[in-house]
Amino acid sequence: MELSAAGTRRRGTDAVTLLTCYVFLLMVIPSPLTFAPLGGAGGPDTIFGVLLLFAYLLTLAVPPLALARGRQPIRFAAVLLTCAVLASYISSGRRTLPSLEQNGADRGVILMLGWLGIMLVAADGIPSMDRLKTLLRRIVLGATAMAALAITQFFTGLNAAKYIQIPGLTAQTPFTDLLTRNQLNRPSATAIDPIELAVVLAICLPIAVHQARFAPPGLRRRRWLQVALIGIALPMTVSRTAIIALVVSAVVMLSIWPKRDRRIAYVVGLFAVAGMFVSVHGLLGTLSSLFTQVGSDTSSASRTGAFGSSMPFISQHPWFGRGFGTFLPSTYFFTDDQYLLSVIEIGVIGLICLLTLFATGWLAARNARRVSRDPETRHLAQCMAASAAVPAVSFATLDALSFAMAASLTFLILGCVGALWRLARVEAMAPGGGLPPAGHERSPTRPEPAFSDVEKDDTAPIPVVQGAAPWRASPAR
Repeated sequence: MELSAAGTRRRGTDAVTLLTCYVFLLMVIPSPLTFAPLGGAGGPDTIFGVLLLFAYLLTLAVPPLALARGRQPIRFAAVLLTCAVLASYISSGRRTLPSLEQNGADRGVILMLGWLGIMLVAADGIPSMDRLKTLLRRIVLGATAMAALAITQFFTGLNAAKYIQIPGLTAQTPFTDLLTRNQLNRPSATAIDPIELAVVLAICLPIAVHQARFAPPGLRRRRWLQVALIGIALPMTVSRTAIIALVVSAVVMLSIWPKRDRRIAYVVGLFAVAGMFVSVHGLLGTLSSLFTQVGSDTSSASRTGAFGSSMPFISQHPWFGRGFGTFLPSTYFFTDDQYLLSVIEIGVIGLICLLTLFATGWLAARNARRVSRDPETRHLAQCMAASAAVPAVSFATLDALSFAMAASLTFLILGCVGALWRLARVEAMAPGGGLPPAGHERSPTRPEPAFSDVEKDDTAPIPVVQGAAPWRASPAR
C-alpha cells in the first residue's frame, strides 16, 4: 500500500483514500463501539490511525514510497506535542500508579500515536490541491450525515446510534437515551455527547460554506443544503459550545467577504433565528439562558470550582504533568476544560506544545492565503483557519481529548491545513505564481461562487515566504 502520488497512479490508492477510510470509521461507527481487548484505545479509528503512523514511518525507510519531505510546520508542531505526551508518560513512571491510571496512561500514548499518524499522513501525503478538496468534501459529507441523524434525534427522541452493531465491536460505555435540557432533546448522532457533536459540526461548517460558495452551478443547491443541515443541527445540541463555535467560525470567515456578501449572511442569520423561534418552541430561550445565567448555573459553577480543585495536582507535577490520560473523572472530577486538564496531565510544557500546535495551524492557513493568487485557494485557506480556530476555542469549554471523534477530527483538520500550506506554496512558486495585484481576485478557470467572488484584499502583496513559524464529559454542560 503506497501513500505517494506514484502509488496513486499505479494502484489507485493514495493518502486521501486512506484518510477517507479513517473518516468513515470516525464518523459512521458510533464512538462507544470499540475492540474490547484494547478498551478505550480500541476504537477502529484509533487502530487505523496507529497503522497509518507505521505506514508513514515505512515511507521514511523506503525511498520509492517517499512523501513530501520539505519544511512542514504542522509536522514539527505535531511531533513536539507527541514528545510532550511521551515525556509525561515517562515522568508518570517515577511513581506507582493505580491500575486504572496506568491503563489510562497506556491508552493516552496509543491515542496520541494515532493522532500523530493522521496529522503526518495528511500534511505530507496529500499529493495535490484537487485531492485535498476531495478529502474535504468527504469530511463534509460525513458531517452532513451526522447532522441529518442529529435533527432526526432532536424531533423523535430516538437514539438510533444504539441500533448500529458491528461484529467484533462492543460498547465501551452503554448506550443511553438522549440527554435533555428544559425538555428539549439533545442529539449526539454517532458521537458520545451533544457537545462533542457540536464541536465536530462547527469544525466542518466553514469548509461546507467554502464548498457551497465555489460549487459548480449544478451542485450549488446540494452544497448549500449541506450547509443548512449542519447549521440547523448545531443549535439543536443545546450547548454554549455550539453557539461560541458558530460565532468564532462566522467571525473568521466573514472578515474576508465583500460587504454585499456579509449583508446577505446577516439576513440569512436573522431568518434562521426567526425560523428557530417559530418552529422549535423554547429552543431560543434555552440557548439565551445558557449565557444570561453564566456564573449561577451548575455547569459554569463546576468549571469555576475545577480551577481551585486542580491546583494541588498541578503543583505536584508542574512541568511534565501526572501522565496523559491518568486524571480520571471517576476517581477525581471533571474539569470540562482541556487546557486545564492538559496542565494537570502533561504539565506546563505540554500545554505550551498544544497551544503551539493550534497557533501553527492558524498561521499556516493564513500563510497559505497570503502566498496564493487563486481566489478559491485563498478563500479555502481562510475557512481552514476558521476550522482550526473552532477547536482552539472549544478546548476551553470541553475536555476534548477525552472525546475520540472531536479530538481526531481536530488533528485531521490540522493535518489538512499542513497540506494546504505546502500545496499553496508549490503553486505560488510555479511559473506565474505569487500574489495577484492588489484588488485582483478573479480566476477565470474557477467556478463562480454563489455570492460575489471578489474578496476584500486584507493582505498587502508580499514575497513568498520560505517558511512559517512553527509554533472527559459531563452532561451538565
